[in-house]
Amino acid sequence: MSISIPLHIPARTIMTPGPVEVDPRVRHAMSHTILGQFDPAFTDLMNQTMGLLREVLQTKNHWAFPVDGTSRAGIEAMLCSLIEEDDKVLIPCFGRFGYLLKEIAERCGADVSTIECEWGKVFEPDTIMDELKKIKPKLIVMVHGDTSTGRMQPLKEIGQYCRQNDILLVVDAVATVGGTDVKTDDWFIDGLITGTQKCLSVPSGMAPLTYNNRIEKIILERKSIEQGLISDPSQVNKKKRIRSNYFDLSQLQDYWSPARLNHHTEATSMLYGLYEGLRLIVEEGLENRFKRHQLNEKALVAGIKAMGLSLFGDPQYKLPTVTCINIPEEVNGDQVRSQLLEEFGIEIASSFGPLSGKIWRIGTMGYSCQKRNILFTLSALEAILIQEGVRIYRGEALQAALSVYKKDQESESLKKNIT
Repeated sequence: MSISIPLHIPARTIMTPGPVEVDPRVRHAMSHTILGQFDPAFTDLMNQTMGLLREVLQTKNHWAFPVDGTSRAGIEAMLCSLIEEDDKVLIPCFGRFGYLLKEIAERCGADVSTIECEWGKVFEPDTIMDELKKIKPKLIVMVHGDTSTGRMQPLKEIGQYCRQNDILLVVDAVATVGGTDVKTDDWFIDGLITGTQKCLSVPSGMAPLTYNNRIEKIILERKSIEQGLISDPSQVNKKKRIRSNYFDLSQLQDYWSPARLNHHTEATSMLYGLYEGLRLIVEEGLENRFKRHQLNEKALVAGIKAMGLSLFGDPQYKLPTVTCINIPEEVNGDQVRSQLLEEFGIEIASSFGPLSGKIWRIGTMGYSCQKRNILFTLSALEAILIQEGVRIYRGEALQAALSVYKKDQESESLKKNIT
């Protein structure tokens, strides 16, 4: 009988656009004893988690709960519960993840139209609104922050237009919630999905989402068909069944309601982690959390530029939680990433499609978004590039980043003195 090797997990500093380092307090929360899913202590935790989600997602929606599974599980739950066969759906694509939304919508039977823009840019709201006028879709599905290009799409004007014209707006905010402002209600977002593994600093495995009564109306109509409550055959023909059992939001909301439908066995430890992750965000305060992400992004960008490297993409619409760097022509980008991992235990990312091998992506998300990680990553990247013979400005990166932090400290001290 062979003896198995003991589990060994190497120490890592994860500076990718997800997953990110998990807050130690979240890891501690996840180690608590298991409760039964209908234990009053557990159902009370479910209710508290819904309340925290409303705060973090900045919504008054009644329905705000996680779907068990990765972020894509939440997206599939939302789309397969909303989309009926041949529904017109518009999906603007400004990076890889727009195309993922397209694939999921098509599998749900939608008549999908897409518009595209150059990777590294986003859409002017008028471009999208013109397309909405032309297509007149039932819904538009959009990525808020696309990590493949490091860009963030403005949404408020688009949301206003959709609400005025009775079009549903569904948003993939996986890379933005908890790291930058996402105003579900103020931006007229009907359905929003995020994930635990990015700015929430919880392990991958849950997809929190929220939706309003406009979406709930459609879900309940489809539920009526499933339960045979519509007797008029002509009405039944106009509606299609929700094709998934597991991702059926009508059943999931019953599970999260006082009815406690026995839909599935809740991922107990993951819910502990989500609760604690959300609690820490509320404790820090949304504005303070966003400022922290902006400060560390600013220090990272200053260091990268001072080193002599250039950034990819339109700076006006840069995603605050992801920084994309053009890989110098004289270096192998994957080799640099491998050396960072092997020599320093730091992980950064490459990208996809037309950007594969052309840019590095450094994530500054959640618990990973802290001063020591920024300084460590800049110093390690500089060391590797020097070793690879890349001509950079030696010693400038850390000085530039430290100057950003020093100015911020002086500014905060001044504010305290004034008050």
